[in-house]
Order: sequence, then structure tokens, then C-alpha cells
Amino acid sequence: MAEVATSASSSANSSARSDQLLVVVDPVARRLDGESVRIAKDVLSAGAAHTKVCLPDGPEEFARALRRRGSRRPVVVGDDSALLRAVALLHRQRELAGCALSVVPVGSALGLARSLGLPTGAVAAARAVLDGAERRLDLLVDDSDGVVLGAVGIPPAPVPVPTRGQTEAESDAGTGSGAGPGGPGTVRPWLRTCQSFVRTLASSRPARTAVTPGAAGPARLRVEVDGATLVDLDQPVDAVTVTPGAGGVAVVEVRPLSVGAQASPLTASGRTVTVSGAHFRYRADAVVCGPVGTRTWVAREGAWGLTLPAG
Repeated sequence: MAEVATSASSSANSSARSDQLLVVVDPVARRLDGESVRIAKDVLSAGAAHTKVCLPDGPEEFARALRRRGSRRPVVVGDDSALLRAVALLHRQRELAGCALSVVPVGSALGLARSLGLPTGAVAAARAVLDGAERRLDLLVDDSDGVVLGAVGIPPAPVPVPTRGQTEAESDAGTGSGAGPGGPGTVRPWLRTCQSFVRTLASSRPARTAVTPGAAGPARLRVEVDGATLVDLDQPVDAVTVTPGAGGVAVVEVRPLSVGAQASPLTASGRTVTVSGAHFRYRADAVVCGPVGTRTWVAREGAWGLTLPAG
């Protein structure tokens, strides 16, 4: 793992903050958009009193860098998968409460980053790291100690087949066969990232795989919110969505199977959500999990901190 330390000159940059930053650059970001990575590093190095840049080659080095950050503020440069990996690692180390994470989104899978309010331009995102403010955000923790920042979807939605003209990063939804636009043996960077995420968390977690196309259709599930049944096994459903809401609650939406006229969604909110039934798969943010027979998510208010643009 390569490491580079830089110091900002006070005479050249009188507005430099007295921060010490640990910048961890995801290898996929380096490979796909080295220019954005370079710009982010330059802005961060010029604006902070001391910047240590780590270039991990895999999940083990990524985790080691975060564990050894000391008093430095961690900054992750990468896509949604890198963000999720960092939060999951800090959660497993029980260090989320005392750690404000900063992110410079780089890559093609940035939907979660955008939804959280992060700028997606390298300069703007790096400036937000330097000048922004920490905001405490809610998340979901499941009964296997997995974390969800954005949403749980049951069943996992099918992923579109890449079309001609997409970049390697944009065709991140391919199967694990390695056969894609580049021909047999092509390994997509997004898939490598997810596989690394799986290996990082596999020791005490259910099997997780990269998002792959799957048959999404009616399911028979029991959905309970704080112990009260929202929908039972006798009612087929098209989809169930669970998201962290404000104030430490999970927001649940169930779309019943409709015949003829479209059925209205069933909604509820509560601290604990349990889904059970025949073995099912679900998508938690960017990862497909399962199959499981039951899964419980608990909402945790202000469980993690993210540096966002001020104001």
C-alpha cells in the first residue's frame, strides 16, 4: 500500500485548516478516473495542514488504513461501494459514533452519494471536505450486523443489461461470469469492488454477492413493524422497501400484488422491521444478500457522521 504525506504551506495558503487528513483512495477510482483522484488529492493537500494519502490495493489494506488512522480524519475517495465498505468497517469496529467520515465521490456508481447530498465534482467534493460540517445521519442495522444507508429492496430489482457504448464502469451490473462487452474474461471493476466487500464482511455475515439480474416477482412475506403485522403471508406482494427515516425510525412501503386496478401501497414507520417468509433475497444499498428466511432491521438515529457542504 503506497502512502504519501504532504503538508500545506501556511504562507501559500493562509486559509488552510488545522486538520490532519487520512485520504484513502479506492483502487477502482484510481483505475477508472485517475484525473479526478489527482485533482481531489491536490485540493485536499493544499487545504489541510497535513494530508496522508493511502493507496490500498485491496480490502485488507483498505481496512488496515482505517484502523490505523489515529487522530486523522478519514476521507474516502471512491464510489458508493467504497463508502459502504468504510461505514461497514467502522461499524464493525464500533467506531462510527466517534468518527466523522468524509467522502469525495469518484466513479460511475454515485447514486447513494448524491442522495446523501455529496457533491460529485472532484473540486466541489474536496472543498466540502475542507469547509463542510459534520451531519449525523440515521442508518439501519440488521440482525447479522449489516448496515444500510440508503434502502432495502425486496425482492432485489433486476439490473439492466449494458448497452453498446457504455463504459466498463457503467456496465457494472453484469453477472459474475466475466463475459461482457470486453469479451470472455473481462472482470468489471464494480464487481471486483463488491467481491472485495463480500470478503471483508464474510467472516460473520450471510453470503453476499454482487448485484446480478434476478427474477423479481410476487412474493409471500410477513412484514412486521414494531411487532404489528403490516402484511401477512396470505397477501402476495410485488415489492417491499425499507429506508432509514428521520428521528430514528424505519419507513416501510409494501406494494401488494394488484389484479386489475392498481392497489395502493401500504406504509408504516417504526424502530424495528422484520420480514419473514419463504427464503428470499434482498438488495441492501448496492449489494444483494440472502437467501434468508427472516431478517430484522433496527433504525439507529444519528448513528454515523458524514461531512456535507456547509449550509
